Amino acid sequence: MRSFDSIYVNGQWVPSSGSGTLEVTDSATAAVIASIPAGSAADGDAAGRAARAAFPAWSALTGAERAGYLMKIHAGLEARSDELATTIAHEVGMPVKLAGIIQVGLPKANFQIAAGLATGYEFEQQVGNSLVVREAIGVVGCITPWNYPLHQIALKVAPALAAGNTVVLKPSEVAPINAFILAEVVHEAGLPAGVFNLVTGVGPVVGEAIAAHPDVDMVSFTGSTRAGKRVAEVAAQTVKKVALELGGKSPNVILDDADLTKAVADGVGKCFLNSGQTCTALTRMIVPRAKLEEVEQIAAATAAAFTPGDPFAPGTRLGPLVSAAQRERVRGFIRTGIEEGATLVAGGPDAPEGLEQGYFVQPTVFSNVTPDMTIAREEIFGPVLSIIPYDTEEEAVAIANDTIYGLAGGVWSGDPERAKQVARRIRAGQVEVNGGAFNVMAPFGGYKQSGLGREAGTFGLEEFLEVKALQL
Repeated sequence: MRSFDSIYVNGQWVPSSGSGTLEVTDSATAAVIASIPAGSAADGDAAGRAARAAFPAWSALTGAERAGYLMKIHAGLEARSDELATTIAHEVGMPVKLAGIIQVGLPKANFQIAAGLATGYEFEQQVGNSLVVREAIGVVGCITPWNYPLHQIALKVAPALAAGNTVVLKPSEVAPINAFILAEVVHEAGLPAGVFNLVTGVGPVVGEAIAAHPDVDMVSFTGSTRAGKRVAEVAAQTVKKVALELGGKSPNVILDDADLTKAVADGVGKCFLNSGQTCTALTRMIVPRAKLEEVEQIAAATAAAFTPGDPFAPGTRLGPLVSAAQRERVRGFIRTGIEEGATLVAGGPDAPEGLEQGYFVQPTVFSNVTPDMTIAREEIFGPVLSIIPYDTEEEAVAIANDTIYGLAGGVWSGDPERAKQVARRIRAGQVEVNGGAFNVMAPFGGYKQSGLGREAGTFGLEEFLEVKALQL
């Protein structure tokens, strides 16, 4: 077991003023693999003050100078890629090979992208007799989740630093080891003291302290809609900017002229990625009623190929969930689906055979789901797919939009123009058209209760900028 007994504040590893520790467990074995400080509100205060003191000098650097530091961080992450993939596979449960590609590859890319934006973005433009200047907001509090832990950190920290802000990071206490590795990389990169600060602990203590702190000018939060509402409420007391990336219940509309084999198989994969612990997971597959039986057969066969098991075993395609609490939550939703009358096509609430230890759940597919069922409305955050039949295209779009969320979606059609027309009608921040690939430069964020603001690429950088007009 590795113990972390310090937090990173003002360029130094210092003891937390909190009196307790938090245990980190291996998602596949339930064994304790690390402990971290249970930070206090005083830790958040110290980090906020350090970040405030460091802001004037950091924001005064040129974009090229900041980019140099970001590229050093990129190189440091590159050097520790294998360690990070192994760490996150233990923490979260994603199969290690996939973790290396997604959980480590995306964060590395985002630091590199941020470096390019720091040098290439036009921070000033002339508008009539005004010089419009975009400048750093100030101190940014970053509060991040456990499902893509380092990726969500990088989506906030990298562009915030590129824009000239200083940062206070509170990672998820469920998957925090990767954040300590990042802090070590940052330290080795030689960032000026106070530019990056790491405080660990639980949301109601450290997270709220950051959101409430008078020296914090903005909070960027990723997590549940419930927790995001609380962050916004606390931040409102000091009228600071809030960016929120929250929950999802994303629809995948398969039109009657789509290639069913391709569309259904892709949709199952998009639902089960990271054991379903993905906010953009396409968890509602909306299909023509006349083709329901064929869809069920393809979905069942695809689900059967998602072999659950040890994230470090070669044949594993579906790892465990992140914690015992998450496992019980997901199993509860599966039981509710059965009780409410959905047809169980694959999987079920019991542990996969031979995997009673660890936080494993069977890949599960329900059919004949109606839009009012619990499994069609609640974000489950596990490998559970709901197949919902429709009779007309209008009904399919109505079902897709019948949710409090609006983070992502998908549309499949044999006619690309028809698919794009339907995609435009879906109220969500990202919509895949015929399985369109994820784009690291495209804006990421949601409509409705899926959040406020955008991350990634140029749009993500602009979230961390204020706009000033100089009247000339």
